[in-house]
Amino acid sequence: MTQPYHIPVLANESIEGLNIHSNSSVVDATFGGGGHSRLILKSLGNDGRLFAFDQDEDAAGNLIDDHRLFFIRHNFRYIKNFLHFYGVKKVDAIFADFGVSSHDFDVAERGFSFRFDGKLDMRMNQDARTDAAKVVNKYTEHELVSLFRMFGEIKNARRLATTICKKRSERPIKTTTQLKEIAAECAPRAIENKYLAQVFQALRIEVNDEMEALKEFMEASKELLQPGGRLVVLTYHSLEDRLCKHFMKSGNFEGEIEKDFYGNVISPFKLINRKVIIPGEEELKENNRSRSAKLRVAEKI
Repeated sequence: MTQPYHIPVLANESIEGLNIHSNSSVVDATFGGGGHSRLILKSLGNDGRLFAFDQDEDAAGNLIDDHRLFFIRHNFRYIKNFLHFYGVKKVDAIFADFGVSSHDFDVAERGFSFRFDGKLDMRMNQDARTDAAKVVNKYTEHELVSLFRMFGEIKNARRLATTICKKRSERPIKTTTQLKEIAAECAPRAIENKYLAQVFQALRIEVNDEMEALKEFMEASKELLQPGGRLVVLTYHSLEDRLCKHFMKSGNFEGEIEKDFYGNVISPFKLINRKVIIPGEEELKENNRSRSAKLRVAEKI
């Protein structure tokens, strides 16, 4: 059995949250290195089934030889369509880890990290047409300002966008190092690395249409889960966490609470952990990349 190329974050807490039974039908929406999937399979009996999704072709190299595993190389936003293809209308548990895999961050040519010099790519699906270089070089200044503000929560987004447009008029921005050097000119002192991370995060979210994909996934999960079924999600930045928190609490992404005639909250979910779960000190020592992880668990009513 091939070892996973990343350490599964909040592994025990995730599996406990899924509340898996021997014959459960489970979805791992983000297979990646297969770390969480391996643990899910350990919890399933011979008649259980695991449907694993991942659009990244590298993930296919981590497949587990197990008759209970059905691997689907597509974005999790299409979870409902592909489960219906397999004749599955309802499942007992759905798991998603929305973090970019450690493997992708560590491969320079994927362009996800400013730590390495590589092609400005950032596509999770290598068949996609739009990469980060296209966004940086073709988007208007207004569009760049919008995405940096919205997806990177960058306060001086206009200055950054203006600088990018000026630099790209001199020569195309094709590499992570070029973008890093340009962004560094705009970075506030003492928080350069945080600023660069926000810039790269914003571009990655735009390239992969991550926010819309997340919304479609959450809506589909609401329909696919059996009553009593569990939804377990791991998020790594405030934009994702806010959407998941609102949806699990209220059934909508704005967090608007509806109540019935008697004042009871109307929601498709019951929160299992009202307080978000975060890694403990021991896990943080073993896996520093878990530091921003937040785990939320909800049960379908």
